Amino acid sequence: MLTVKSGNNIERAAHPEDVGVSSKQIGWFIDDLKISDIEVHSIMIIRHNKVAFEVWHKPYAPEIPHTMYSVSKSITSTAIGFAIDEGLLTLDTKLVDIFPEFCPEVPDEHLNKINIFHLLTMTAGKDVPLVSDKTKNQWIKDFFEAKPYAEPGVQWRYISENMYILCAIIHRVTGMSVREYLMPRLFEPLGLTEQPFWETDGNGIEAGGWGIFMTTETLAKFMMCYLNKGKYNGKQIIPENWAVEAVKAQVVNDQYSEIDNTCGYGYCFWRNHLENSYRADGMFSQFGMVFEDYDAVLAINCSEIAEQKVRDCIWRHFPDIFIEENSEPYPDKEFVERHLGFEPFKELPAKPRSVFTERKLEDRIIKMKKPPILDDVGFPVSVIPLPVFYMSADKAGNIDFIRFRFGDKTCKFSWSEGDERNTVLCGMDGKARKCKIRLGGIDFTVTCSAAWENENTLDVWIRPLESICQRRMRFVINGNKVKMYPRSSPDMTSISNHFASGTDEWFTNPILIKASAFAMSKLYLIIEPTHFGTIK
Repeated sequence: MLTVKSGNNIERAAHPEDVGVSSKQIGWFIDDLKISDIEVHSIMIIRHNKVAFEVWHKPYAPEIPHTMYSVSKSITSTAIGFAIDEGLLTLDTKLVDIFPEFCPEVPDEHLNKINIFHLLTMTAGKDVPLVSDKTKNQWIKDFFEAKPYAEPGVQWRYISENMYILCAIIHRVTGMSVREYLMPRLFEPLGLTEQPFWETDGNGIEAGGWGIFMTTETLAKFMMCYLNKGKYNGKQIIPENWAVEAVKAQVVNDQYSEIDNTCGYGYCFWRNHLENSYRADGMFSQFGMVFEDYDAVLAINCSEIAEQKVRDCIWRHFPDIFIEENSEPYPDKEFVERHLGFEPFKELPAKPRSVFTERKLEDRIIKMKKPPILDDVGFPVSVIPLPVFYMSADKAGNIDFIRFRFGDKTCKFSWSEGDERNTVLCGMDGKARKCKIRLGGIDFTVTCSAAWENENTLDVWIRPLESICQRRMRFVINGNKVKMYPRSSPDMTSISNHFASGTDEWFTNPILIKASAFAMSKLYLIIEPTHFGTIK
C-alpha cells in the first residue's frame, strides 16, 4: 500500500557546483548533523530546478515513502486552494453552512463565525484535546463539541484537527476523497501514478493534519511548485494566487520560544527567520524548505523530536551553501567520499547462539498479558512504536501469541496484534533482513535483526522504513515465564522529556506547568511498560 510508483523525476545536475551548491559546505553540513546526533533518513538539495545533492541513510531508500506528519497540512491547504480556485469554496465559507447537521439546537455564536480562513490559519478557536481517542469514529462531532479557547480569528493555536475538518469539507463539496481530488490536479502532474497513502478516519476522510506518506523527491517537487509560484517543469500546477498567498504570514504566531515558530503562519506553511524563506513542517523534523532568494529547496526527513535543533544545524550552513553557479567541482575527492554520506544504521551484531533456550522456544506460543492501563486508554504497545499510531483511527497494539522459529543464520518472529498477524525474518548473523508487515491497516517495509545477549535474553530489533522509530524488544526467559521489555530508538525518554520542556506553551498556571512537565517526563514509564507472558 505504501509503495509509490512515480516518474517525471527532477533533473539532476552533473555536480553540486554546476548549479551553485558547495560540495564542501554539504560535507560540513552532514558532519554537523552527525556531530549533533541528529538521526537523518534522507536529504535532497535542489537549486535552479535541478537536484544538486541527494543522500539516503541506508536502509532508507529513494523509492520508499516516508511519514510526513504535519507536512500533510500543507497538502490539505493545497487541496483547499484548488477548491477555492474552482469556485467550490471561499475563504469566508462558514463551517456551519457545510455541516449544518452537526450544529447544536441552541445557536452557538462561536461556531457560527468559524470559516475556511480560520481553519487554514489555526485561528478557529476550537481546542480539540491532543490525545482525543481517534478510534471513536466521531471526529467531526468531536470538533464541533470541543471547547472554545478564543473567538475565531483572534488567537493562533496549533490544532491539527482544523486540517481534518478541511479534508471533511473537501469530501462534502467535491464528493471525492482528498486524494482522489488531488490526483489529477497535483499528484499526477508531479509524476505519481498512484495515490499516496494517507491515514483516514473510519469513514475514509483523510486525517488532514497528519498521516500522509511521500517520498523525499515528491516532497521536493511539491515545494518546488511553491517556489515557482505554482509551476512544475514550466506548467502551472497549483493556482498562482494560492501559491503566492499560502506562504505569506497570514497571522501572528508568537506563542513559542523557538525562533522559527514565531515568524508568521500562512495557510499551513511556516515562515522561517531567514528572510524570504518558508517551510512545510512535520513532527520529528520532516522539512520542505524554500529559499526564495537562492531559487532553492531543501527536503529532509529525520527522526529528531527537537526540531529547532535540526533547523539550527541547517542555518549554520544555509544559505552559505549556495555559491556561484557553474563553479568547478570541489577537487578533493577523498573529502567528498568521506563526508557526503552516512554509515548504515547499526543493527544487532552476530553473537553466540543459545542452543538450549532456542530449543525450548522453538515453535512454542508465548501468551502475553495485556497491560490494563494502556489498553483502557487506547494506546497499547505495538511492534511499531507509539509516535506512528498515536493519532490513528486504527491503532495497532497488544503484542500477543509470539512464536520463534530458529534457523542457521536467522530466526522467524511471529506475533499478533488484534486481528493482524505478521511474521518477519530476523538476521542473527549481523545482517538485517528486509520484510513486509501490515499493522494498524498500514503496510510497512521493515528491517529485522536478532541476537542473544546471554543464554536467556533475546533482543529483537525491527525498523519500519516508512516511519521514524525502531522498535527494540528484549525477551527474558525464566522457566516458562517471559518478560518482554519494549523500547524504541529514538527512546521514549528523550521524546517525553522534549514534550515536558514545552508545557509552558500549553498552560499559564505555574502549578499546572510544573505538574504537567513532571507527568510528561515520566511518560515513557507508562507507555512502554514491562510485558509478562507464559510459554504454552
